[in-house]
Amino acid sequence: MPFFFAEREGDRALIRGSDASHLARSLRARPGDEIQVVDAQGLLLTVRVETVSSALVAGRIVAEEEHRPEPTRHVVVAISHLPAASLDLVLSRCTEVGASAFHIVQADRSVARGARPDRWQTIVREAAMLAGRLRVPVINGPSPLAEVLREEPNPVMLMRGATTPLSAMQREGDVTLLLGPEGGWSDREVAMVPVHAALGPRNLRADTAAVVATTIAVGL
Repeated sequence: MPFFFAEREGDRALIRGSDASHLARSLRARPGDEIQVVDAQGLLLTVRVETVSSALVAGRIVAEEEHRPEPTRHVVVAISHLPAASLDLVLSRCTEVGASAFHIVQADRSVARGARPDRWQTIVREAAMLAGRLRVPVINGPSPLAEVLREEPNPVMLMRGATTPLSAMQREGDVTLLLGPEGGWSDREVAMVPVHAALGPRNLRADTAAVVATTIAVGL
């Protein structure tokens, strides 16, 4: 069962909105069930459910423990605008791994167009809940690469054939991972970013590369 976000009022926890609806309708929570929730103070709470509705699930806190799931490093995944299924996978899995934010890049060779901000935000929220995270990553874009470079810190472009492995680079400080489309970055885009890194000798799909790179950068 995923973790849920809760408000705390004394010795009680309140789960509202879509989380309450999911508990009530999809998971069929009942009074007496015990669930785990996270609160804004970074505590993992065990809650014995007392009342259930699609708008509010409330219960008594029966146990609590310190919960520190957030990575110490701020990692922005700047992923090219991939086809829907691949992009959805990147958003979900990289959120679970520990990405702090996403910026969708409208790369020269991006196939997809348009934006689905509500869909994207739902995906990362559900992934954050599953992973027990305290924060839901923010998603920006789609934006041209030049705009991403102006807005995001310390960009590193992932490229097959780069001489420096990502794993050998400094592991401290904020970083933005630039991951291109299946057709790769254009020469124009490559020239815009001075720092390049590789994930290894094998050719990876863009969605696989995003998960691998985020795992390395977060430092799990």
